[in-house]
Amino acid sequence: MINFVELENRVVSAAYRNLMVKAKVVLVDTASGHQLPDPVSTIASPAPNGWVRIRLPDSIKSGVYYLLALNGHGEPVAQSAEFRVD
Repeated sequence: MINFVELENRVVSAAYRNLMVKAKVVLVDTASGHQLPDPVSTIASPAPNGWVRIRLPDSIKSGVYYLLALNGHGEPVAQSAEFRVD
C-alpha cells in the first residue's frame, strides 16, 4: 500500500506499508499512463512500513499524477490516489 499524503514545495510525501527493501516508488502521468524516468525513490529501510519523500524536478509539468510502487522485479504492487501538480 502507498498512500499519498501531501504535495508541498514540489515535494511529494507518502506513507507506505508492506513494501520490501529495493522496492521502487515512481511517478506516473495519469493522462498518458507513462511512468516517468525521474524521480525514482528506492526503499532502503528493512522495515516494511515507513515514509517516502520525493522531490519533483522542474522538468515535471503541471498535470495529474500518481505514485506507483514496484517490487524488486519491477512488477506493480501498489498505487496511490491521484494528485495534481501545478
